[in-house]
Amino acid sequence: MLTLKEIEQAALRLRNVIHDIPLSSALTYSNITRASIFLKYENQQKTGSFKVRGAYNKIMKLHENNEIKSVVASSAGNHAQGVAFAANAIGVEATIVMPRSSPIAKVAATRDYGAKVLLHGAFYDESYQKAIEIQEEAQSTFIHPFDDLDIIAGQGTLGLEILRDLPGADIVFVPAGGGGLLAGVACCIKQINPRVRIIGVQAEGASSIARSFAAGKMVTVDDIRTIADGIAVKYPGAKCMELINEYVDEIVVVSDAEIAATLLMLIERSKQIVEPAGAVSLAAALNNKVEIAGKKVACILSGGNIDVSFIHKVVEKGLITRGRYMKFHTVMLDVPGSLEKFASILAKNNANITMVQHDRLKADLDLNEAILHIACEVDGFEHGHMVIAELEKAGYSITMESDDYRF
Repeated sequence: MLTLKEIEQAALRLRNVIHDIPLSSALTYSNITRASIFLKYENQQKTGSFKVRGAYNKIMKLHENNEIKSVVASSAGNHAQGVAFAANAIGVEATIVMPRSSPIAKVAATRDYGAKVLLHGAFYDESYQKAIEIQEEAQSTFIHPFDDLDIIAGQGTLGLEILRDLPGADIVFVPAGGGGLLAGVACCIKQINPRVRIIGVQAEGASSIARSFAAGKMVTVDDIRTIADGIAVKYPGAKCMELINEYVDEIVVVSDAEIAATLLMLIERSKQIVEPAGAVSLAAALNNKVEIAGKKVACILSGGNIDVSFIHKVVEKGLITRGRYMKFHTVMLDVPGSLEKFASILAKNNANITMVQHDRLKADLDLNEAILHIACEVDGFEHGHMVIAELEKAGYSITMESDDYRF
């Protein structure tokens, strides 16, 4: 259905257009996993993600055959920028329909590439339906974000680069939403070296490909809940699933907590800004979703287009998941000196208070009681458990406010 030659032709179209970003070895993550981890930083790619590969290949192929006058696309953000960039390169009009929840940074960047942006729907699938309506009315060319063989071929060029830089690769982790990247990379690598294991990775709260792969038929996920907006897709592409079923070895899922912890580690250890969808591959490796010890492993970090206003939320969730940030509450007497006594226990145990909220208005409180909400920084789970133990020893009943903190 898709040949290696078509992927190689896509690579020729992309030559001197996209950034050539070699695989980078990652000692920190290698030590954690006892594997040799290599990262493909597509967050540094032109337009901020791998999506420019498929969009540019598709649009340039149409342009070569004089089959394009204007384009319409639907996207959660990264495909939008890829289409806008490619359309601008050949001087055709582009209209992009994006979910209303799309990060402001992605919307602004798409407009900056010269596209007209329409915000419609809560999720990608609703945006897709609106884009089809617009395409039919305007008689434009619709550029599908994943379920198109030319798009898949463009994404598959990543496979050529991975094997060029790591010919002895044992395992490749690939993020998956609609399935275009996973289908393309798997199709490419397996045709060159069938020995390499291809592992698709989805967010736990948007796992349509994982469920479809397991069931052997197309499965729709109606209730999508994940911080990984770039792969929040209700159902996968049919063409994508054909290739995935043929070439992919396994599909795994990662939780939002695991994604957030990985994003925080990428910021702290690698000095890299990666969007949640782009970090699921490394999250799967770090959380041992498949056995990788002793193997040469490549993880595709598929994009870096994260809204700056969203970063602090992800960082906080990552800190909680890694045991370095606690949020809890307790009931205390509402009398002078109570707060000072409580704070002194935290200070003696080297916990740094970052937030205090004093609540006297709960209906079930006695007249001389208040609820104290606290957020504080600690060194890790062991330190956090010790701090809570000291508070309980002093007579306080502590209730944690985050399920991600393993207490």
